[in-house]
Amino acid sequence: MWDRAEKAERVLARADCGFAYRDSRLKREPGRLVVLEVTFALLPGDVSRPVVYAELARRLGVEIGGTAPLADVREAVLGLRRGKGMVWDEAEPDSRSAGSFFTNPVVPAAQAVEGCPSWPAGDGVVKLSAAWLVQHAGFGPSTRSGLVGTSSRHSLALTTEDGATAAELLAFADHVVATVRGRFGVTLEREPTAVRP
Repeated sequence: MWDRAEKAERVLARADCGFAYRDSRLKREPGRLVVLEVTFALLPGDVSRPVVYAELARRLGVEIGGTAPLADVREAVLGLRRGKGMVWDEAEPDSRSAGSFFTNPVVPAAQAVEGCPSWPAGDGVVKLSAAWLVQHAGFGPSTRSGLVGTSSRHSLALTTEDGATAAELLAFADHVVATVRGRFGVTLEREPTAVRP
């Protein structure tokens, strides 16, 4: 890692990174640490870990918590991501994105939005579908503002066209956040971290 505050290179062990679902020390100290290199410790084998993602389990034809051959899991994950335009392909305009741009918001159960899919997320709180909120706030697939907008396949993915600037993309994202907040009283959080020089 490059530590921008200390102007020095650092090595962090996994435990130092504070990894959690869509969270880490990198997100809690935005812009400070820049990843330069990653080393993965993979377990050898031919069978996956338990599958906990419902859409992936359905694609594989296994129950949540079941396992499948690793090769099948790899192909299923790539197929799901490719179907949403989230596998880089120079010929695919929808792949010009950082993936899902907003996280699913966790709100008090009393603040759940009628009609919005939700899942239990702890004591008295639920996780809402950010995709549903974005779409029902008027930003369906292929919503454009100049050279930026939503993917034609997945409204949570914000895409760019040649010549777009980061400022245009962030302004569009801010517009989505403000519109969702105004319509549903829920504030979306960005998934990618913007790092400024």
